[in-house]
Amino acid sequence: MSLRDRWEAHANEWIGWARAPGHDSFWRYHRDQFLGLVPAPGRLTVDLGCGEGRLTRYLKSSGHAVIGIDASPSLVAAARASDPSMAIIRADAAALPLADGCADLVVAFMSLHDIDAMSEAVGEVARILEPAGRFCVAIVHPINSAGKFEGNAADAAFVINGDYLRSFAYVDAVEREGRSMTFHSRHRSLETYFNALEKAGFLVEALREPEIPDHALVSEGSRRWQRIPLFLHWRARRV
Repeated sequence: MSLRDRWEAHANEWIGWARAPGHDSFWRYHRDQFLGLVPAPGRLTVDLGCGEGRLTRYLKSSGHAVIGIDASPSLVAAARASDPSMAIIRADAAALPLADGCADLVVAFMSLHDIDAMSEAVGEVARILEPAGRFCVAIVHPINSAGKFEGNAADAAFVINGDYLRSFAYVDAVEREGRSMTFHSRHRSLETYFNALEKAGFLVEALREPEIPDHALVSEGSRRWQRIPLFLHWRARRV
């Protein structure tokens, strides 16, 4: 089963998880950390892997002329229903139904690791961006997807038991505050992502490994994630 199909199977779980106020890291700190890399509104912004549309709605409210793209029928329907004035397109990230050079900004917030044909999707991003257009990305940090902490204590050891350099599918089943979500993703090394950027003609302008700020810690044990990054952010320019 493809990652697209797995996300469609868990779409209702994700809609509830993503829209619960203050529940997900998106609301507590992650969105604002990511937005520090995002340029001001320009000609057209494409939100790649927009899901149920939470970032798309925020970008629109901030003045971006934005199109959301997702492959899940249920998530596309939810995004459209949340704001019928938004342009939301159901499409494969590796075959975007958009014209060459039509956008000056593409954002992919927590979606590239959920796309099977990641390299082809990056190539499509390069195609629809105008020269010098920007590509802003947030992913699960590859060190995070490769290993895990041995316990929940702040000083717990972090261990990589598998093969960091090889791509593999993984599943995270998470329960928090009465809600559950099963995340299906693919681990890829840093080199795999940056080879895709290089092949597509991108130059990386900025790279961030943000830590959880003190105000967003939910327990003393969650300080362990101030030692190992949860996420990786970058901004690249089409050259």
